[in-house]
Amino acid sequence: MKITPEMTVLEIGALVCTRLKEAGIDVFLSGGAVVSIYTSNRYESHDLDFITYGDFKKIETVMIALGFNREKGRHFLHPNTEFFVEFPGNAATIGDEPIREFSEIKTSTGLLKLLTPTYCVMDRLSSFYFWNDPQGLEQAVMVAKAHPFNLSIIEKWSKREKLMEQFSTFVKRVRN
Repeated sequence: MKITPEMTVLEIGALVCTRLKEAGIDVFLSGGAVVSIYTSNRYESHDLDFITYGDFKKIETVMIALGFNREKGRHFLHPNTEFFVEFPGNAATIGDEPIREFSEIKTSTGLLKLLTPTYCVMDRLSSFYFWNDPQGLEQAVMVAKAHPFNLSIIEKWSKREKLMEQFSTFVKRVRN
């Protein structure tokens, strides 16, 4: 399957995830692209951040076979799309919280493994909690209003991180 300009972030993500899985590399989608997917593009991200412990040389081989060109570092661009793919590292945690479960979305281009809505909210809240990023709060609220999520997991995590004041801000925003 070739990447075309009409493909969505979901379709490209599923294709990349599937091809890497076929090469024996387990990845999951994180970051703003997950927000885009869960909010039906109310928030629009142009980068796909895949987290993996996989061998980067094997990743590069798969990405080149898909038509991507490696840019500096762990970034890949494709001439047929405005979306770019990045492999920022292998941290399967949010703050000190290990990610324990994932969602999967089946598309015509493959199967995408991604953060659950709960972990997506936590991922976005982490930028609000740790860097005082208001955009992270906005994204967390958008996902929380669009999908069922587990508030008690987020509350326990917030307590462990000692960030209950920021958690209260999030809860107020979700309830308004």
